[in-house]
Parts: sequence; structure tokens; C-alpha cells
Amino acid sequence: MAVENAANADPAPAVTVTATRAVAPSKNRCELATFDLPYITFYYNQKLLLYRAPAAAGGLDFPDAAARVTAALADALRVFYPLAGRIRQDPDGALAVEGDEGAEVVEAEAEGVAVDDLAGGDCGEEAEKIMQHLVPYTGVMNLEGLRRPLLAVQLTKLKDGLAVGCAFNHAVLDGTSTWHFMSSWAELCRRGGGAPSLLPVHDRSLARSVRVRLDLPASAESHEKTDPNGPKKALVARVFSFPEAAVARIKAAANAALPAGAKPFSTFQSLGAHIWRAVSRARGLGPSDVTAFAVFADCRSRLDPPLPPAYFGNLIQAVFTGVPAGMLLGGPPELAAGLLQKAIDEHDAAAVARRLEEYEAAPKLFHYSDAGPNCVAVGSSPRFRVYDVDFGFGRPERVRSGGNNKFDGMDRMVYLYPGRGGEGGIDVELALQPEPMRRLQEDADFLCASS
Repeated sequence: MAVENAANADPAPAVTVTATRAVAPSKNRCELATFDLPYITFYYNQKLLLYRAPAAAGGLDFPDAAARVTAALADALRVFYPLAGRIRQDPDGALAVEGDEGAEVVEAEAEGVAVDDLAGGDCGEEAEKIMQHLVPYTGVMNLEGLRRPLLAVQLTKLKDGLAVGCAFNHAVLDGTSTWHFMSSWAELCRRGGGAPSLLPVHDRSLARSVRVRLDLPASAESHEKTDPNGPKKALVARVFSFPEAAVARIKAAANAALPAGAKPFSTFQSLGAHIWRAVSRARGLGPSDVTAFAVFADCRSRLDPPLPPAYFGNLIQAVFTGVPAGMLLGGPPELAAGLLQKAIDEHDAAAVARRLEEYEAAPKLFHYSDAGPNCVAVGSSPRFRVYDVDFGFGRPERVRSGGNNKFDGMDRMVYLYPGRGGEGGIDVELALQPEPMRRLQEDADFLCASS
């Protein structure tokens, strides 16, 4: 009987369940690369875009516009996910972006302020003060990204339009990535969702995979107190618009005396030299005072192999050149342009790698004043298509930078934007101490080129 029962029993199963568990999506994590780390003690990068209410639509419905822009921001952050996280430091001292806590969005009103009050060609001191209240996170160091959102947005209702003020943590992205994000966000707002036309590349190991330990200060305030130049001084910001014809004249003057077969100076090198000389005059530098010019060069195309424009992060390095002011101002325009051309051309893949290796061997927490007291630094590019950022209610009337990252020692921080009218014009936004700014505004050689 026992044998018969055994014969009729079910055979042993071929599959045995050994464990069961729930699996959630992995948390977003993005290691910061060596290119990112020098900016941890810089400040949030602020951008302000001013939009006029469409007249044909009977004005701008601010609650509806704010709701659409905010919904599109949520869509954009799903794709550009590092901006939704926070900076974290692991036990080895390396930095990464983790999490999805999100960006900060503030809504505000300034209904007594018209777009033309802020976007006109001659923005006075009062307009400059108002604009500083339209961008968030003024005075906030990138180090605060360990506790604060990495992106803050302020949507302000104006008398006849809308101001979109943004603050980006500069330890997470550079200008190329900033405007990639802005154009994608606007695209999603116009289309009502979906995916942006150009997807970001988030793998920062493509740029550099070395893990670097940073000994961070206890707070932003404690780092600021170690600046040998002390607290920042009061600055005056102005925009000088150079139409296409003026840019062409400046470029022609720089190239006029070049020998046959010499490499011509670019628009950037020619205009940069023009600005450098004018600011040095405005500063009243002595002949032996050394003045420097710095450009934050995009290294995407300089690497070997090169990285695509869609690489999302910081991929810039400051390229410096310097000369005594007497030589700069006593020489012809091609001398200054030639110094810029030489410094930029020499910053190839090998130079980029050397700079990275130097930083990795001796990481440093920078102050803006480290550049020296007579530095002119360019922190943007007229190649950025800033006036194509259309959320669905037209192109911006004016694009500006906030007050962050404009300091004495780099008080001559220059932002170059394409002119709103296109066609080759360039807007030059710069900040100086009051007396040098007064001299610059009275400098006929500087201003005649823009007339």
C-alpha cells in the first residue's frame, strides 16, 4: 500500500521560490566632476528674463501663465533631474547630487513696475535696484546646495508683463547647460509636455572620473570671512548695447594691421580687447599695474575625445592672460586682441588636463578676489540663444544677470549676450565701482563704437 501511494504522489516542482521583495526605482544620483568642484564657493548664477504681455491676447493672465510655467518646470526637472536634488558629501569627502526634493518656486507682484522701466536701453540705478528683487537667492553661496534647492525660480507679475528670475547652483551646471535647460523648459511649456528636442547627457564620468575629497567650510559665512580682500564693495551695473555695425567696426580695427596670412581675430577677441582697454582706462591704472583678462572657456570641444553640447554640468575653465596697463593702453588694439587669441588657442586638451590634475592634487576653495584686483572676467557668451526662450507668450524683452558673482577683484565681471534684435548685435553687461563706471560712461572711445 505504501508503495502504491508513493507512486500516485505529485512530482517535486521544477521551480522553487527562494525570495520575494519589492523593487523601487533607484534614487537619482550624479557625481560631481572635477570641473564642478571649483564653483562650490562661488554663488548661485542668477538670470532674469522680462516678458511683455501679448497685446493681442488682451494682456497676460498671470495665474494661468504661472501655472503653465510651473507645470512645465516639473516636466523639465524629470529630464534635467540633477536640478531637483541636493548636494551631498559622502564619507570620503566627495560630492554628488542626490534626491528629488525639487526646485523652489516663488510668486510675487510688482504691478507698479512696467517692462519698459526695466528693459529700456538706459536702465538707471533705481531700475537696477528693482531688478535685484526679481531674482531669488541673492548672496547665496553654492555651498548652500547641501541644504537648499539647486534651482530657485521667482515669477513676478509686472504692470504689463512677467519677470522670470532664476538662480542656478553653479557647482551643478555652467552657462551652456543653463541655457540648454531654459530653452528646454520653455519648449515643454509651449508644447504642453512631452520630451525636449535635445536630451541632456548626465554621465559626468565622460568628462572626469577622479574622486576628489573636499574639506568644506562650516558655513558660507565662515568662508567669506577668510577672503583677504574683505567684504564686497558697492557696484554699479550697466548694459551697453553694441549694434552689428559697431561690432563690425571694432573687429575691423583690431584686424586692420595684421600681416598677410595671420590668423584673424574673432568677434569675441576683438570686442573683449575693446572692453579690457576701456575698463582699464576707467580704473585709472598706472603704467606698471598688471591687469588680467579671464574668459571662462567651454571645454566640451577641447577635450579629446570631445563631448557633445548636451553634456549637462560644468565643463568650463578660466583662461587668463595679463599685461602691464601701460603696455595694454599704449599699444594698438591688436596687442590686446592678440593676447586673448594666444591664451584661448593654447588652452587645448593637454592644458585642460593639466589644470584638472593640478586641482585634484591640491583642491582649493576659491574666493572671487583670487583673480586679483585688476581683472576683467567674461562669464557668458553671445552664442547663447537667450532670446529664443519663449514660454508661449513671446520672446523676452531683455535678459539680464543678477547681482551674484560680481565682486571687487572681479568687479569688472562682464556678461555678453546677443542683442535682442539679433543680426549680430551684442549687449555688454558689466559692473564697476561707482567712480570707474562714471568714467566708462564718459569714455568717448568706448562709447563711440556703440553709437
